[in-house]
Amino acid sequence: MSVAARWVVVALVLAVAGVVALWPRSSENDQAVPTRTAPTADLGVVRGQAALRPCTRADGQGPQALRGVTVTCLGDGQQVDMASAASGRVLVNFWATWCVPCQEELKVLDAYAQEPGAVPVVAVLVGSKEADGLELLAKLGVHLPAVFDEGDGVRKALRVPPRLPVSYVTGVDGSFAEVTDPIAFTSVDQVREVVG
Repeated sequence: MSVAARWVVVALVLAVAGVVALWPRSSENDQAVPTRTAPTADLGVVRGQAALRPCTRADGQGPQALRGVTVTCLGDGQQVDMASAASGRVLVNFWATWCVPCQEELKVLDAYAQEPGAVPVVAVLVGSKEADGLELLAKLGVHLPAVFDEGDGVRKALRVPPRLPVSYVTGVDGSFAEVTDPIAFTSVDQVREVVG
């Protein structure tokens, strides 16, 4: 084949490709291909497997910053006012399923919370799906009272920094103090030292 014939073939191939790329398509061919999604876990079953301790629903008003902020108690699926869940002296811990340091910290916080005289701990699930959080807690064997902050209301109310994990200690007066040392708890002794 001559050089001129080769160039003619190349030009024809490019022309056909251009026509195919620019050819109008009918709306019948543009129908989206349905995508498969993972089945949604039965939350009742997953709640039973997680066996979380109940969320506190204090009679008092709780911290002013959290009044009216509604979250879902992961233990029973009921709505709870975060102010009542964090009333009094409480350690509030923000976590997500994709946060690896959070997973280790949750185990430490659960061990601390089971000690006599421990300050109550409330785990706040953010940036994850409710079912995924319940499944992870069940897998880790963590049974802390936990809430699901789907709308990020708690994080917004407390102006939580954009990192995880993050913990706060509430005072009996409703004040919040961010725990910055350590950033993530790695031992029960560290938790005891921070909460006093």
